[in-house]
Amino acid sequence: METQPGTTAQSQGGQASELKGTTLQEHQETLRLYCLTHRQLLCRSSSKRKKTHQKVPVEEAAEVLKQELLQTLLKPLQNKQEEINTSKSNCERTLTYIQQRAGNAEQQVKEEFWKLHQFLFKEEKTALQKLKQEKKKRCQAMRGTIEKITEEVATLSNTIEEIQQLLSEDDHIRFLRKFPEIEKSCRAKRVNPVPVRVCPVVNIEQSIGSLQYRVWKKMLTVMSTAPVTLDPYTAHPHLLLSKELTSVSHSTKRQQPLLDRPERFDPHLCVLGREGYTSGKHHWEVVVGQKTEWDLGLARGSINRKEAIDLNPDSGVWIIALRYGNQYRAATKTWRHLDLREKPRKIRVCLDYEGGKVSFYNADSMSHIFTFTDRFREKLYPFLSPGNSDRGRNHEPLTICPRKVTIQEN
Repeated sequence: METQPGTTAQSQGGQASELKGTTLQEHQETLRLYCLTHRQLLCRSSSKRKKTHQKVPVEEAAEVLKQELLQTLLKPLQNKQEEINTSKSNCERTLTYIQQRAGNAEQQVKEEFWKLHQFLFKEEKTALQKLKQEKKKRCQAMRGTIEKITEEVATLSNTIEEIQQLLSEDDHIRFLRKFPEIEKSCRAKRVNPVPVRVCPVVNIEQSIGSLQYRVWKKMLTVMSTAPVTLDPYTAHPHLLLSKELTSVSHSTKRQQPLLDRPERFDPHLCVLGREGYTSGKHHWEVVVGQKTEWDLGLARGSINRKEAIDLNPDSGVWIIALRYGNQYRAATKTWRHLDLREKPRKIRVCLDYEGGKVSFYNADSMSHIFTFTDRFREKLYPFLSPGNSDRGRNHEPLTICPRKVTIQEN
């Protein structure tokens, strides 16, 4: 069989290309050793020339480098990838939470303004109704007056016409006979005229005078505002806050999908108020109802939120607590038992920053419960813990009481 031109060259080129990965071109020798020091393949001659080679069989070298590649390159990259994916997931959860919070806030804003609109619409309807009734009353009175005046005008017109006819009488005898009667009639009307009482017009000032002030003042009687609102970013992940941020309860499900923020409490099952105090006197009331466990008071902003600590003034907390449904305690350095005559339904918390006092009262009877005395050097925040739900036995929330707004007039 005749060989085609170029076949031998192509065959040799193919063999050379196959041997390229396992042979050195200058020696055309199969490579069976590898230098771990210089990271290169070795043939017999090159391995003999250098004494510094750390020679190992290619199979062993491949395993060593695979392990090195796995540990020093692949693993760190995989860990980095996992960190990035975790960060992405956290950001996505945060984005979802932001959207939910913003959506809830938007709905709440609409509801609050709807209430205000309804109140204003009702006040507008009432004001217009009163004005309509006043208008009707005044118009009826004025129509009655006009009717009486019309009757008087008609009577006077008749009398005038009779006088004019008498004045045009040419017969003196007839004139003199009629004169006494007409004179008597005219004098009687002058002496006892028909009374005509003109009704006052609608009192515009009463209807629209200071309208905005009067409506605003009345609005305050139906409005209330919480003196303390809760900060969701400080809430333990298993705390459920109301949409108004004025009540808190324990949930067996995780409620906070945000990142583990430094301000968030964990493991302590508590939440702080949104606004802190660095001066002045402040107070608020919290409904505790029939709960079997709770903590109430104040905490400084620098309190450790990521570790279990003893809740007492040394760690920056001034609270009283209820345990087991009937054991009231003040969180002093060694917790102090409080002997209360009655079970409070509502607790008043009072702060006198300059005076260095945190006091607690039964809000219904205003009987004193306990007072901490200390020297405050940083911002203090309202502190609330609803306690564990205890399988539903302690499910009630802690709720901050709204405060009525009033106007003080001079």
